[in-house]
Amino acid sequence: MRKLIQTHQRPLLLVGLLFLASLVSTAQQASGPLVSAVDAVNMTVYDMDRAVNFYSGVLSFQKVSDTEVAGENYEHLEGIFGVRMRVVRLRLGDEFIELTEYLAPKGRPIPVDARSNDRSFQHIAIIVSDMDKAYRWLRQNKVEHASSGPQRLPDWNKNAAGIQAFYFKDPDGHPLEILQFPPDKGAEKWHRASDKLFLGIDHTAIVVGDTESSLKFYRDLMGMRIAGESENYGTEQEHLNNVFGARLRITSLRAGLGPGIELLEYLAPRDGSPFPADERANDIVHRQTSLVTTDADAVAQQFANAHTKFVSSGVVPESDGQLGFHKAFLVRDPDGHAILVEEK
Repeated sequence: MRKLIQTHQRPLLLVGLLFLASLVSTAQQASGPLVSAVDAVNMTVYDMDRAVNFYSGVLSFQKVSDTEVAGENYEHLEGIFGVRMRVVRLRLGDEFIELTEYLAPKGRPIPVDARSNDRSFQHIAIIVSDMDKAYRWLRQNKVEHASSGPQRLPDWNKNAAGIQAFYFKDPDGHPLEILQFPPDKGAEKWHRASDKLFLGIDHTAIVVGDTESSLKFYRDLMGMRIAGESENYGTEQEHLNNVFGARLRITSLRAGLGPGIELLEYLAPRDGSPFPADERANDIVHRQTSLVTTDADAVAQQFANAHTKFVSSGVVPESDGQLGFHKAFLVRDPDGHAILVEEK
């Protein structure tokens, strides 16, 4: 008799579990995404004055703040003992970057053999109003090429047709991109009449090993939405990335505000170097993308539940408020790219 009752109860139990799962899913959806905005991309630099002169003098960024910080909280945040950092925040259009010079301790330079399909690759895409004029200006300022020259993506590639792009490097070796959208692509603000050559930052692009794994992190966990997808290959893409045989799956993600995060999965060649296991925030190869949340403690718990790798010792308060946030923590995505989550 007992077994018979249990058998009859199983459908009811299953319905109850499904209903509970539905309630949990609905509650998660109602709570909204974990992050509300992409605030800035931070790059570690060796010589701050040289870097600021480049970004302001060549690329028209404007300095917003220049701050020097040290102390235990910053050591716990960045995972480095004895930290003293100079952090400069710069603005271009509506978007921001931050440059960090580690006055102590100094880190390692970018490897001379770094390639565009290495997992550590990350760039910011700066929108220009005139590609030919922008390229001439960069040549005049003797920037280091990463592409062989500006490339126009072919018309057969519907989702990328007509986009013009060029990769180059800053004085520390960080890859950068200038990009011009055709009239039918890109945000409306990139097509407004302007007397400026450099307009703002559309996205930061990162190389990933597996798009689906990255989507579980950026879309499913953090709540970013897919804004566009394409598969790019051919001679133009090869010369843009300076990688022979390059074939990329590209997925663009957006938060509520700020520039996007673009996932670059190299379907071919798949011989890029893995993310350096010993990379630290004071190494020049280091970049960290800053994301904004309203509750850093709750988000940190969600990351912990998802077995995300933490660089910080936990959620770190910024007691002096010099860098503009109340609490923050640093984690790594599935490939090793650093993500700074800030509660402002």
